[in-house]
Amino acid sequence: MRIGMIGLGRMGMNMAKRLLRSGHDVVAYNRTPDKIDQVVKEGAQGAGSLAELTKALPVPRITWIMLPAGSAVEDHAVQLADILSPDDIVIDGGNSYYRDDKRRAQILSEKGIKFMDVGVSGGIWGLDAGYCLMAGGTRETYAYLEPVFKTLAQEEGCLYCGPAWAGHFVKMVHNGIEYGMMQAYGEGFDILKASPYSESVDFAEVAHLWNRGSVVRSWMLELAEDVFIC
Repeated sequence: MRIGMIGLGRMGMNMAKRLLRSGHDVVAYNRTPDKIDQVVKEGAQGAGSLAELTKALPVPRITWIMLPAGSAVEDHAVQLADILSPDDIVIDGGNSYYRDDKRRAQILSEKGIKFMDVGVSGGIWGLDAGYCLMAGGTRETYAYLEPVFKTLAQEEGCLYCGPAWAGHFVKMVHNGIEYGMMQAYGEGFDILKASPYSESVDFAEVAHLWNRGSVVRSWMLELAEDVFIC
């Protein structure tokens, strides 16, 4: 498929690269042109504006906003509402507040434009390992975009969560769990550091150990192990 990627930060850039590596066509736009030049070298087509990006896309146009939550997403969504045509698709893959999705979906739907909110987890490692995607919108639109989602995601790593804003609601809960886990790990290792055993216990070895059959094993512990080794 041919998709317009808006925003080439650490997430958007790697997602564009993963799509390109799997045979999709990418038209890329970013506020700063150096990022556009970088992804063009990977095989994408660059665009100097949102209008130029949309003109380079076939109908129905697929645009993916990958920007920081808040005014940046709002501004681009409003601009796209004026540029795109009925049956075109806008995807917000950032960490937007789900109530904002509800308003943006309404603004776009009034012009016949379809909207999907897709929570994305996986960080910079998603380029090679694949992402976890939580999607909200209509089932019809999800089914149409499934080739894109399956390319970006790990195996069984994409899920239709319900109507517009359901994807970001699930991602919000995911983030709450993530931060709680980080806090728990942080407090646990801090207790070890303050204990009489801080000199005899290697934190990297503990993190490695806990990922071998323990109920607290996780990818976060793998990342913690790498940090402790450094």
